[in-house]
Amino acid sequence: MAEREGLIVTDPAVMLGKPVVRGTRITVELILRKLAEGASERDLLEAYPQLTPEAVRAAIRYAAEVLAHEEDEPVDAAHGAR
Repeated sequence: MAEREGLIVTDPAVMLGKPVVRGTRITVELILRKLAEGASERDLLEAYPQLTPEAVRAAIRYAAEVLAHEEDEPVDAAHGAR
């Protein structure tokens, strides 16, 4: 998992324990939302200079691995509801 690589970490004292890029308060959720809204990796790197291409990829990998192990009902992507 990306967290094992040390790029994505969780800490209850940072962003309420949400997964973040190590050394930042940038959440995996923020990265995914920006990409889903159409931002490119380059857009993210320009907007958040503390990000690296490796961190963006690690966030995507982290989310994919979490979803691969999730057993909950899928989210309705159009409405964000279950």
